[in-house]
Amino acid sequence: MTADTPRATASPPPSDRLRRAFRGHPGRITLVVLAAALILLVLLWDWNWFKGPVERAVQARTGRVLQIGGDLDVDLGRVTTVRADGLKFANADWAKDATMASVERLELQVEILPLIFRRQTRLPEIRLTRPALQLETNPDGGAGNWDLGLGDSEGAPMQVRRLWVDEGHLRFLDTPGGTDIAVQLASQQPDDADAAPPIAIEGGGTWARNRFTLQGIAASPLELQDTDKPYRIDLRARAGATRAHARGTLVDPLQLRDFDLQFALSGQNLEHLYPLVGVAMPDTPPYALDGRLTRDGSTWHYDGFTGKVGQSDLGGDAAITVGGERPFLKADLVSERLDFDDLAGFLGGTPDADDGEALDPELVARAEQLAAKGKVIPDTAYDLGKLRAMDADVRLRAQRINAPSLPIDDMDAHLLLEAGLLRLDPLDFGVAGGNIRSTVRMDARKDTIQTRLQATLRGIELGGLFPDNELASQAVGRIGGSINVAGTGNSVAAMLGSADGDVAVGMGAGRVSNLLVELAGIDIYESLKYLIGQDKQIPIRCAFADFGVQQGVMDARALAFDTSDTIIVGEGQVSLRDETLDLELRPRPKDRSILALRSPLVVGGTFAAPSFRPDMARLGLRGAIALALGSITPPAALLATLELGGGEDSDCGGDYAR
Repeated sequence: MTADTPRATASPPPSDRLRRAFRGHPGRITLVVLAAALILLVLLWDWNWFKGPVERAVQARTGRVLQIGGDLDVDLGRVTTVRADGLKFANADWAKDATMASVERLELQVEILPLIFRRQTRLPEIRLTRPALQLETNPDGGAGNWDLGLGDSEGAPMQVRRLWVDEGHLRFLDTPGGTDIAVQLASQQPDDADAAPPIAIEGGGTWARNRFTLQGIAASPLELQDTDKPYRIDLRARAGATRAHARGTLVDPLQLRDFDLQFALSGQNLEHLYPLVGVAMPDTPPYALDGRLTRDGSTWHYDGFTGKVGQSDLGGDAAITVGGERPFLKADLVSERLDFDDLAGFLGGTPDADDGEALDPELVARAEQLAAKGKVIPDTAYDLGKLRAMDADVRLRAQRINAPSLPIDDMDAHLLLEAGLLRLDPLDFGVAGGNIRSTVRMDARKDTIQTRLQATLRGIELGGLFPDNELASQAVGRIGGSINVAGTGNSVAAMLGSADGDVAVGMGAGRVSNLLVELAGIDIYESLKYLIGQDKQIPIRCAFADFGVQQGVMDARALAFDTSDTIIVGEGQVSLRDETLDLELRPRPKDRSILALRSPLVVGGTFAAPSFRPDMARLGLRGAIALALGSITPPAALLATLELGGGEDSDCGGDYAR
C-alpha cells in the first residue's frame, strides 16, 4: 500500500448510528418510543375490553340489553374493520321471546378520516352471518317491538353503501291478526358491482290464520332507509290454490304508505279470498286476473285488471276502502263474453267444469250431494256473516252471454249491499230480441233472509226461444209477462219453497208450425200429412199462463194456447217446494181428423226428470171431456204486457164449443 492509497474507513456499528441520530433530539426518541408502544399495544391489545362499554352504551340509548357473547376484534386502517361474534339484542318487555335480534357474526367497515374530521359515519359494508330478526306487533295495540323510541338522530345520518346477508332469518308476528311469517334471506350478487345487493326471500307461515308460502326478490334492505325512495319487489305467494304475484315499487313498505304494483291473482274459487282479505265473494270456477294495485289513504285500488273467471272474460276497476265500520267494495266490471254457467255461485249453485277446469273440491261435493237428492234448485245456505261483513256497490255488464240452453243475449246488473241488505237494481237480461227487467231485494239483517223478486218480460220473440230447433225457430210472436214473488229462507231452495205471489206470461197474435201443434196434440194423421208434405205456418191467436203462488206451489189459474186449428187448455200445479210437476193439457181440434188421439197430455215428474205422456185411459172419450169454452181471454194482469199484434182474432174471443 503506498502513501497515496486512500485508507478504508470502518462502518460504525448500528448502535453508534442510532446514538448519533438521536443525539441532541430527545423529541425523536419520545415519538419512536410512543410509536413502538402503540404498535405493541395494538398487537397485544385485547379488544374484548370494549365489550362492556359498548353494551352499556347501547342499553343506555335503547333501554334494551345488548350481549356480545363472542370475541370483539378490530383491524385498524383508513378503512377499519370491526368484527363481533355472538350478538344478541333483547326484545320488548311485553314480548314472549326474550331476543329480538341475534347474529352469529357482525362485520362492518368504517372510514376513519370522515369520522375523525367531519364526524360523518361512513360504512362501506356491513356483513351479517346467520342473522335472525323477529318483528312483532304489540297485542295490546301499542307500538311494535321495532319502535325503540330513539326519535330523530342528531348530526349527519349514517351512510351504508353495501349490506350482505348470509343465511338470514326474518319473522313477523301479529298474534291478534293471526299472522306469523318466517322467511329465509340471502343476498344476491347485483348486476352492477357498485349497486347494493338485492336479497332473495323464501318462506311462509300464516296470514290471517291461513297457511301460505312466499318467495321472490326484493331490493337491498338499505333502500328502506329513505322512506321517500321507491323500494322494488318481485314476490310470489301461495295460499292453498290461491296464488299472487306482486312486482313493482313500494314507498315506506313497513307502513304500506304508497306503492305501485302490477298484481296478478289466480285460484280455484274467488270465495277463498274472504279469509285472506276480508272481502266476501261468491263461489266461482277457477280464475286468473292481473291489474295495477295502488293505495290512496285507506282505499286500495285494483285498476285496469283483465282476466278470466271460468270461461268468462272479466275486466274493469275495483276499490276496497277499509278503516270504517265495514270494508266497502266498489267495482265497475265488464265482460265481453260471459258464460252464464259461471254465475251459478251467486245462487248457491255449482258451475260446470269446462275445458278441464280444476273446480274447488267443495263445490264438486256440493253438486254431487244435490244430484243425489234428485234436486236442481241450489239448497246451499248463504253465509249471513259474509253478507253483513262488508258493503258493496258493484256494476257488471255482459255484452254477450254464452248460454246454450237459454236464449239470453246480454246482462246489466247493479248490486248494492249495506249492512246485510242486498239489492240487485237493476238485474236486466236481453232475451230473444226482448228483455227481462227485474229487481231483487234480499234482507239478511235478521236470522232468516226475506227476499222479493219483481220482473217484467217485454217483446221476447217466440222463435228466438228455440234457436236450435228448426221447426220452433220459425215461430213468430212476442211474449210478455210479469213476476212478483216473495219468500223467506237462507237458500234459493228455501226462498222458492216458501214463495207467495203471482207469475203470468202471455203472447198475442203470431204463427207457429202446424206440425209442431199437431205433434203436441198427438194427431197422427195430421202429423204424417205435414211430415210427408210441406209443413205450413198457422196463426196463433194467443197463449197465456197465469199462476197464483202460495207457499212455493204454483196453481194454474188460467192456461191456454189458441190457434186457428187447435186450442189447448190446462190446469194443475208446479211445486217449487218439492220440485215436482203435475199439469194436464187438454188439446181440442177445430177441424175434423179421422185419427186424432186427442187425449189429455200429462206433464209430471220432477224438475230433474220431467215426464210428458198422454193419458191413455181417456182415449176415445173426447165427448166426455169436451170443455165448454165460451171465450178465451187473457188474465187482466197480462193485458198491459201483451203485444197482441194486428191479427183479426187477436182478442182471443169467440165461441169454440162447436
